Amino acid sequence: MTTPSPYEPTYMPVGVLTAALQELTPREQRDPDPDLAVEEWLAFAKELGADCIELSAALHPSLADVPAEAMLDPVANTLDLRDPFDEQRAKRVLAAIDETGVDIADVAYFDDMLHEDPAIRRKKHDFMLRVMDTAVLLGVSAVTGFVGRNQSRSMDQNLIDFEEGFVPLLQAAKDRGLSYRVEQCPMPGWTPGDNFHNNIAYTPAMWIALHRICERNGVGDQFRIHYDPSHSILMGQDTRSMFQYLADEGYGFIIAGMHVKGQVVDAKGVSAWGYGGQTVQRGDWDGDEISSNPADLANAWKKQTVLCEHELPGTARHDPLAYLQNRTVDWLDHQLAARELLDVDVASMPLIVEHEYPKARVQDKDLLQPILAGSIDFTRHIDRAAAAMYALQHEVLAAQGIPVQGVGREAFRS
Repeated sequence: MTTPSPYEPTYMPVGVLTAALQELTPREQRDPDPDLAVEEWLAFAKELGADCIELSAALHPSLADVPAEAMLDPVANTLDLRDPFDEQRAKRVLAAIDETGVDIADVAYFDDMLHEDPAIRRKKHDFMLRVMDTAVLLGVSAVTGFVGRNQSRSMDQNLIDFEEGFVPLLQAAKDRGLSYRVEQCPMPGWTPGDNFHNNIAYTPAMWIALHRICERNGVGDQFRIHYDPSHSILMGQDTRSMFQYLADEGYGFIIAGMHVKGQVVDAKGVSAWGYGGQTVQRGDWDGDEISSNPADLANAWKKQTVLCEHELPGTARHDPLAYLQNRTVDWLDHQLAARELLDVDVASMPLIVEHEYPKARVQDKDLLQPILAGSIDFTRHIDRAAAAMYALQHEVLAAQGIPVQGVGREAFRS
């Protein structure tokens, strides 16, 4: 007798990165009262219908080594750590979490942890340690950030530098009971040099190489990936093939978090420059010298923006041909592939909406609220559709021996 399987779809929680609105709390209010910014973001997230936030931390503008005008996307120090985060501050934030019902999924600090200048590197590492200490006090299990790249060394030499310079950060995470989730953005605009990949943890084969170094040093459980499909599209990849590759190599466990941000590739830009991006006459150089004007350094990002533009989920046109050409994210298959190929606890993996669509990056709360609310709602419904398909096909039909129709998107197909 056939035993039916119940229809029980499992959904992912949906959240938002607080960098979506850098100055939700005006600086004249938040600088003297830093935790007010966190409280107000938790309340705003509740208003948006989010389950959680990814709490953005950054060096205060008065302490940052990169001028704001040189950045493609301004960084938000929603979490202000000029003064250490102590138990009294944690008590206040935890009370806001209880009041709003909005969780903190992780604490994020995106910076170059392998910076070639030892003093700058130390400054960034010290700040990351403060971020870790904050995560512990808030009961959060992970921090999220980059690895970075030592610009004075080759990629192979960076593997050595990773073992010597980055593994100690992972040991610090281990000592605190945390994992360190690495976003895979190649960060092409970090430098006016011509390197495109300035965050060495940019692709699955590198994740595996780095994880093997971590295992050798007893911190393999601390090194995880915070996957962002926008960066895959930037490099000509697609989610299903990447997840299949990880599954085939025995690394389906390595993805532990997700950003929900797309990339819309401009076919004309690819025709002009290819997927390496623009590397000459960008405007970040003055003759044969790097420009001394910080605003000019933002032009280094033309290595990326000349061929694509970030997408806030739900704001780009539905384009099946672009999905097939890996020129934008197929969100439904993205969520299906995660369930079919990764070794993850779906119910505890937040989908963090990251807002970097330039034309919609309005910094007025009243104008931004419906934009973010719509994107979060889109993300939630896409995940629910994928959850329904997965439960129906892989559980209900499978239990009754009923085949699934059709072929579907296939990995490694060109």
